[in-house]
Amino acid sequence: MHLDLVQLASGSDIRGVALETENGPTPELTDNAAMKIGYAFNKWYEKKFGKKLEAVAIGRDPRLTGPNLAQAISLGLIVAGSNVYDTGLATSPAMFMLTQAEDVPADVAVMVTASHMPKEYNGIKIVTKDGGLSGTDIKEILTLAEDIVTDIEPGTKRTEIDFLPEYKQSLIDMIRSRTGEEKPLEGSKIVIDPGNGSGGFFIDVLEALGADTSGSQFLEPDGNFPNHIPNPENQDAINAIKKAVLDNNAEMGIIFDTDVDRSAIIDEKGDVINRNAFIAFIASLLLEDHPGATIVTDSVTSDNLTDYIEKLGGKHHRFKRGYKNVIDEAKRLNKEGVETVLAMETSGHGAVFDNYFLDDGAYLAALSLVAMAKAREKGIPLSGLIEGYVPPKEEKEIRLKITDPDFRAYGQKLLDAFKTFAQKQNGWSFATPNYEGIRVNCDKDNGNGWLLIRQSLHEPKIVINMESNSEGGIEKIESRLEDFLSGFEKLER
Repeated sequence: MHLDLVQLASGSDIRGVALETENGPTPELTDNAAMKIGYAFNKWYEKKFGKKLEAVAIGRDPRLTGPNLAQAISLGLIVAGSNVYDTGLATSPAMFMLTQAEDVPADVAVMVTASHMPKEYNGIKIVTKDGGLSGTDIKEILTLAEDIVTDIEPGTKRTEIDFLPEYKQSLIDMIRSRTGEEKPLEGSKIVIDPGNGSGGFFIDVLEALGADTSGSQFLEPDGNFPNHIPNPENQDAINAIKKAVLDNNAEMGIIFDTDVDRSAIIDEKGDVINRNAFIAFIASLLLEDHPGATIVTDSVTSDNLTDYIEKLGGKHHRFKRGYKNVIDEAKRLNKEGVETVLAMETSGHGAVFDNYFLDDGAYLAALSLVAMAKAREKGIPLSGLIEGYVPPKEEKEIRLKITDPDFRAYGQKLLDAFKTFAQKQNGWSFATPNYEGIRVNCDKDNGNGWLLIRQSLHEPKIVINMESNSEGGIEKIESRLEDFLSGFEKLER
């Protein structure tokens, strides 16, 4: 039976509605689809790499549809001839680390997760020992799965394993090694909020290092996400962890997304350190040991971040949106001899060179703990560690839906027209180099900031980001932008 599965491609992941809800859309990532994807992946792997896919590890976040989807993928893989190691509840970073472990013979790991998306969604992430698959790879697998007819190869099996304790211990060992202390967090108060996702295990990391974690919340995995969406960019989630920090007089708060590949931190004042500020914070830690190194970020990062990185002696390389794009660019630069130590998106996806360039929210939290422990010895609070980073006065994002059926062509037409329009604007100049969309710098009299206009990676939308270092600057930039956009009828907010 033909299934329309290519629509489930979401960048370098697979995502779609998996849970039937009242008045909601019909599920598209069904158990049948997942089984076909598992089978197709096995066959795609053999063709791509010229060898049999012997063993695959499968984990999941706590979403309600996770157990059935993981079982369906396992069935597809087993029928195709692979052995399966089922870890049960896991995190995306832990699944990648499992492929590096000597005691589990799995060259590939599959994580059933839809990251921060609502509970009715689920998805599939696939990683090899060398990292994640590309968007092209995902589309090839889904295309193959649409019409796949399975046959059984005997002699394969499914084994249950528990890898999370080993991953957890690796974080503890890293923090102890970098601080030189068995309990470097002794006497500190730290609260976490994994939002009922997979990140509750991190409480054990903190307590093993001596921290008081009372006041931490929403630790139990619950696929209904009854308290808030596990997402470091969601305002309800941020408000919840800020309140926990202030109510418990904590020195630090940590929030994770569902599968723990993203995180953010809250300082002792209740101020959130995420997006540009979190990149600044992690960059400052790494540049201490790697002076002059390059930091790769996505296209919407602030000019203020560039200034901060350069003041620390580093180099800022702004690239395309998409965590896989950012990570691949960092790997490319290193291969060309450009020392690059961090690849990080404003979303919180951050990958460090000495951690396999794996986007790992728990590892970033661990680095933050090391910095906090060292700062405490000097009497410096967490808020004092990035005083040099100045956030912009104003920022805004506009997302416009393209209603034209050929939205890619229409979007490109708009971008071409905007380039001509921007050339004629007083006080505007093009930012170079620029790898995505059109980025314009606005001088002090004409907005005192910048704007970036681009096509969305995954949706029929035009996305516009703006920042200004002056009050009222966004209004100046936006007024010109509205004049331009009024000429395009097939856009809606």
